[in-house]
Parts: sequence; C-alpha cells; structure tokens
Amino acid sequence: MNNDYLNRIDNVIKYIKENSNQKLTLDILAGVSNFSKYHFTRIFTSIVGVTPVAFVNQERLQKAVYLLAETNKTILEISNQCGFESVSTFNALFKKHYGKTPRDVRNSVRENSNISLHFSNKQEEFSQLEAYNGIGRNHILKRAWENVITIKELPEYEVAYVRHVGSYLDTHVAWDKLGRWASWQGLTPNNHYFIGISLDDGNLVEEFACRYDACVTLPSGFERSGHTKHVEFKTLSGGMYAVYPYYDTIDKFVLAYQNVFSLWLPDSEYDADDRPCLEFCMNDPAKDKEGKCKVDLYIPVKKRI
Repeated sequence: MNNDYLNRIDNVIKYIKENSNQKLTLDILAGVSNFSKYHFTRIFTSIVGVTPVAFVNQERLQKAVYLLAETNKTILEISNQCGFESVSTFNALFKKHYGKTPRDVRNSVRENSNISLHFSNKQEEFSQLEAYNGIGRNHILKRAWENVITIKELPEYEVAYVRHVGSYLDTHVAWDKLGRWASWQGLTPNNHYFIGISLDDGNLVEEFACRYDACVTLPSGFERSGHTKHVEFKTLSGGMYAVYPYYDTIDKFVLAYQNVFSLWLPDSEYDADDRPCLEFCMNDPAKDKEGKCKVDLYIPVKKRI
C-alpha cells in the first residue's frame, strides 16, 4: 500500500492520541490527513478498520478507564479531561462499550485489572499490519485493479432527481417515482443516463437520515417549468473520475467502495477529489435473473501532486 497514505493516516492517529482531550471534528482530522474532507472517513476506515469517530471514542474511553482506576477524580472531571462533550455522553458511550457505568467500573476495576483490555490498542494493531509496514505488497492484485478501473473525464450534467431519505437499501421508491416521470418525458436508458448519488456516509449518519438522489440526465434546453411537483433539478459537476464496474447484490455495494478506497486508490496515481461519487445504473435489479445490480461506480479523483 502507498506509504504516503499510511503516513497520513498515522499522522491522524498520533494527532488523536495527543489531543484526545480536545474537540476533534472530522474537519480537523481531515485537515491533518490532507485528504479530501468528503472522502477522508472512507479512506481512514478502509485502512484502520474503524471510523475516525469510533477511534476517537476508543482512545477517550481507554483513557477514562485508566483515570477511574488510578485517580480519585470525579466522573465529571474525567469526562472533561477525556474530551467528551458532556458527562451524559460519556456515561452513555461508556455503558454501551463496557456494559457498565463508569461508577460501576471504578468500584470493580482494581479487582479486575484486565478490564481496559476490552478495547484493543488500535494503533498498535495498525502498526503491525503488513500494509502499514510496507511489506507484502501484492503486485498481481495491483495489476488486476489496473485492468478493471479506468479513468474518464465527464462533462457537467443537468439532471432531474428524486431524493430518498432513509436506508440505502430502500432507494427503489425514489427510482420508481423518477422512472414514471422520466417515462412521461421520453427519457429512457437508451438515450439518457440514470445516476444514483449517495450523499451521506453510512458510517457517520444514522440509517434513517441518509440522503440519496435518484437522477436522470436531461437533454439540452429541457423546459423545467411545470415539473417541480414531481422532481427537482440540479447540475452534476464534471471532471476526472475513476470508473469501477460493479455487478452484485445491492447489500454488498458498500464493499465496492471499500475495495476501491483501500486496495486501488492508495497505490494509484490519484487522490480522491472533493466531489460526490456517481453511480451510473446500467440495469434494473428487479429484472435481473440473479437479482443483481449492474453499476458503473464513478469515484472523483485528481492527479496526485
């Protein structure tokens, strides 16, 4: 794996460990990594194995266990010292991960010194990975990715879209609505692109709040008036994209993203750009004999400097 990517993630991990008592937003961590804010979480998660938010919480909770066992600080003092937004947030996260309240742990931790081991030290695990140490790079796999992924330049697209808010597994409702409207306008897959856009990272946003736009490209000069009851309109940015063809069930689609960001991107000549990924839908899964979706996944990229 590209040492530059690993070094950048390592810098984030060190920053988190040294500043876990401070406010650590995704904007701050993305800035430390020098990755695109839009794609930072995917890159971090694909390499480390947990989201940046989860990693920050792990660091704070392990520090809290130590302070509970080794000091007489109050629960409020420990919560503040470890960087939690409030003592109620601290208590809730602590109980979720340990199954006990901080007070319960304080009463028992000296009798069970291994309780802090319920959380592994993710940086130690990370530093022992073959990829992290630059060992065992799989050149055959790299060549395979080079044969699968192509780089394309896209123009801007004017699109009509229907927004879905909720699970990414339930986007068919938006597609059904858009499909009916597109059919009325004579916009078919034979002459226009149908594009999905996942606007939120499911690792960061609750499933019920994830936003997804089902889009169809429009012909030049399309008259928009009279259609706003059915669809909305916007412009999709053009630019350079890495294209990965995907054919499998919808529930495995997230793995396609993870593979591109963890296996191909670090060793490529490109960095992720700060634009949404585009999912060009090439079939209707409901009509596929295997129930699979055929999607060309467009990852926005820019030449690495």
